[in-house]
Amino acid sequence: MGRWEPNARERLAKAALELYRERGYEQTTVAEIAKRAGLTERTFFRHYADKREVLFGGSSALQDLFVNAVAEAPESAAPMDAIATGLEAVSEVFDGRREHSRQRQAVIVANAELQERELIKLASLSAALADALRRRAVTEPAASLTAEAGVAVFKVGFERWIAEAEQRTLAQVTREALAQLKAVTAGG
Repeated sequence: MGRWEPNARERLAKAALELYRERGYEQTTVAEIAKRAGLTERTFFRHYADKREVLFGGSSALQDLFVNAVAEAPESAAPMDAIATGLEAVSEVFDGRREHSRQRQAVIVANAELQERELIKLASLSAALADALRRRAVTEPAASLTAEAGVAVFKVGFERWIAEAEQRTLAQVTREALAQLKAVTAGG
């Protein structure tokens, strides 16, 4: 087995996604993922806690990026503008990853356990964003409302971005979604 070969984490993620799409998430074992990647099960568990984490392993890095961008937005930025700064930063991560994102989302949508995990990750993101806004002196309930709205913009933008006919970048789609949210909340 090629344990010494580079990119074990990426190879495992690629193998898992392929198998999930071919056989289904529930029918795929860690042993099969490791074998497809040319690695051992032990190597798999060095990189991922379980087979779900292959799909969600980047969530904490994405959350950190989003939260840090919100925290580092100019002090004069309104709460929703600080969230917009975070949306821009997160969108850049997805450049060149549309097809992977489509495949990943198809696997998640096909499995209730994975949908639940996705919702938990989004709730965690919202809580972290609300905390970042509170540290910017945004009071409640504005901090929580703004964070939830930001996650909703990201979620709606992401779903539109992975649509088969969509050609715009994630940043463009989330900017449009944010503008529409602002228009709706302004009474337009």
